[in-house]
Amino acid sequence: MKVLYIEAQQKLGKNEAYFIDPNFIKQLPKDVYIVYTIQFKGQALAMRDALKKHGNTIQGFAQVLGCSKLKTPYTILLIGQGHFHALNLALQNPQHPVLLYSNGSSLAVGAREIEKYQINKKNALNLFFASDKIGIIVSTKPGQENMKQAKALAKKIEKKYSEKRVFIFVSNNINTTEFQNFDVPVFINTACIGLAYDSPKILNSDDILEFL
Repeated sequence: MKVLYIEAQQKLGKNEAYFIDPNFIKQLPKDVYIVYTIQFKGQALAMRDALKKHGNTIQGFAQVLGCSKLKTPYTILLIGQGHFHALNLALQNPQHPVLLYSNGSSLAVGAREIEKYQINKKNALNLFFASDKIGIIVSTKPGQENMKQAKALAKKIEKKYSEKRVFIFVSNNINTTEFQNFDVPVFINTACIGLAYDSPKILNSDDILEFL
């Protein structure tokens, strides 16, 4: 089946620059790396222009997804509404704040959110070692589907931990509340890494590799 992808961008008015707070711009460091979710590309372009006029140096300008990988020595300014996008970037760049700017207001994502994720990760690892049943999550969405990795993980787990049974769960729309319907204490995620941010029962695949 052929799929047509169409960008859907949020519009805030004919002049999108009006949503930019001049006081916020004054507080930014000189070097800034701008990223955005596709809905906010127009606002990101307006922010880039405003920062250039202010004298800031734009060290990067790119679209991001919730599972994007990006490491940079510069402050990251995310234009969008996805908090888990910002958390993903903060986890990869703990040495610098990640600023989420949405509709004229800003939020710094940093130590507290990273600490919460690390606690969830530790709890999920404890469940992994204690459990005899392990679930592996596979998404069928284009760009997220990774059945090959899931099968490889299953083989490695069963080889090293012979007492564990591994089950692969495949879905297009993954609803974590449905996990309670299965007698599986912990899940390894091969789809969008954002799934693991709010659940102590989910490990991202990268979190388990060192133990295999």
